[in-house]
Amino acid sequence: MTLDLSGIGVSRGTAIGRVVRMRHGDPEIYEQALAETAVENEVDRFRKALRRASEQLHAVRDAIPPGTPPDVAEFIDTHLLMLSDDLLSEVPVNIIRERRCNAEWALKLQRDALVAVFDQMDDPYLRTRRDDIDHVIRRVQHLLLGGDATSDALGRDLRGRIVVSDELSPADILMLHQRHAAGVVTETGGPLSHSAILARSLNLPAVMGVHHATRLLQDNEVVILDGATGMVLAGADRRLLAHYRRRQRDEQRRRRELLALREAPSRTLDGHPIALRANIELPEEIRAARQANADGVGLYRTEFFYIHRQKPAGEEEQLQNFRRVLRALKGKPLTIRTLDIGGDKDCSAAEVGLPGRNPALGLRAIRRCLRDVPGFKPQLRAVLRASASGPVRLMFPMLTSVPELENALALLEAVREELRAERKRFDPAMPVGAMIEVPAAALVAEAFAQRLDFLSIGTNDLIQYTLAIDRLDEEVNYLYDPLNPAVLRLVQMVIDAGHATGTPVAMCGEMAGDPRYTRLLLGMGLTEFSMPPAALLEVKRVVRNSRLEPLLERCRTLPGSEAEIHALVEELNRDL
Repeated sequence: MTLDLSGIGVSRGTAIGRVVRMRHGDPEIYEQALAETAVENEVDRFRKALRRASEQLHAVRDAIPPGTPPDVAEFIDTHLLMLSDDLLSEVPVNIIRERRCNAEWALKLQRDALVAVFDQMDDPYLRTRRDDIDHVIRRVQHLLLGGDATSDALGRDLRGRIVVSDELSPADILMLHQRHAAGVVTETGGPLSHSAILARSLNLPAVMGVHHATRLLQDNEVVILDGATGMVLAGADRRLLAHYRRRQRDEQRRRRELLALREAPSRTLDGHPIALRANIELPEEIRAARQANADGVGLYRTEFFYIHRQKPAGEEEQLQNFRRVLRALKGKPLTIRTLDIGGDKDCSAAEVGLPGRNPALGLRAIRRCLRDVPGFKPQLRAVLRASASGPVRLMFPMLTSVPELENALALLEAVREELRAERKRFDPAMPVGAMIEVPAAALVAEAFAQRLDFLSIGTNDLIQYTLAIDRLDEEVNYLYDPLNPAVLRLVQMVIDAGHATGTPVAMCGEMAGDPRYTRLLLGMGLTEFSMPPAALLEVKRVVRNSRLEPLLERCRTLPGSEAEIHALVEELNRDL
């Protein structure tokens, strides 16, 4: 009998192979009181474990094959930086000395404090950064307890094997890829974790969030992994195995066909150019954007400058990062979204703030930045200075009213004056835009468009705020529907506002990267899309097989019910 397990498909591809189980597990930690004379010895023991953890990660980094793109190493560098950060290297030492407790307990207390901050976060990207904290701390804990933080499975050839584990760090993913694993299944994790991002970068099929996978799947049994749907099948009969082997061959053929589109222009059959840009979360993802030949970056999230840190990155560090990404883009535009952190957490992970009554409706994004001008100005200065090195566009998130926009623009102008007085170079004509991601902004989009150089529709939040649901809440996420008539009316209002004022309008939410919606959005008049790099070639395929003029005519008036809209989308995609 076939066992059907479901999780979250985080890296596309079909894998068939025998199971190899790995289990890291959370070590059992107990508090032990120390004599005063033993405290400094315990501090030394802790610091030796940190050094050993660093040596292990350096060994993983050094083992990366010469042909591997250099950006992959940056996932390991992130964990190395965390090991050297005071939050993990010094705060536990202070706890050991103050409480006279064992190193394992001190590290656990610091881990719990850090994770509490991340668990309160509203943004799913930021919330999943707690995985990195757990990966690094678990490595150190295992070393303190006498282990080596690695699994025997990582030391052998895994060709044709599917690794099943409770969780996997980026270092684990990299080592599994080097040992030719066919795919990975984990009990925890999600699509925005560093491990998932690395799996996608390495084209390693992966399904995460499969509850009890290490208990339900047995060593050496044959399983099928579907990284697109998040399905894991065990006990499949001969007919089902043959079906998925055919699918593997089809995927390989389709991948070759998509790769052939890399250099092809993004243009409809009737000659209309469509801009396809990339969303990136981290600097290392620029490689994936280049591989897909994106028309630049339409959304560069900057939250990583403010997390995993005792204090935010300064102006110079951000400036150097922006310049590095610009060099990699080789003349294509870089759209930088200013800090979007919610009211439920502080920029400093060392300061655990109390969440608001409703973080999603609290002091977040541009509201927070305008409240903390001294903290916001270094980022504005860095973005402006980067504009002297290439085509940079600045984008404000979560604007809700014209006065709020005018306050942001006034602050930006004040920063420009500062830079002029300091004789620091910047592009005075740097385009400035805004994300439209709340209904209030969509309803006054024309007023925004008259004051800005471009708009970008953030559908993830727009859908959530319009429908009053959290897409990560299992109780209500079935209501999350990009084709809801209310959502589409707001999207159409923004596109129409852009047309009326001659202001370019893009879309950078997940809807833009879903090829099921590409023809509908083209028919609504959208000509600029920004999406995860992995989705770009598939969307390009749809664009190049579509005629814009008939779509504009067909979608001139959208149906009024959800059922009719879903039927329309099915009709538009019939020949794909």
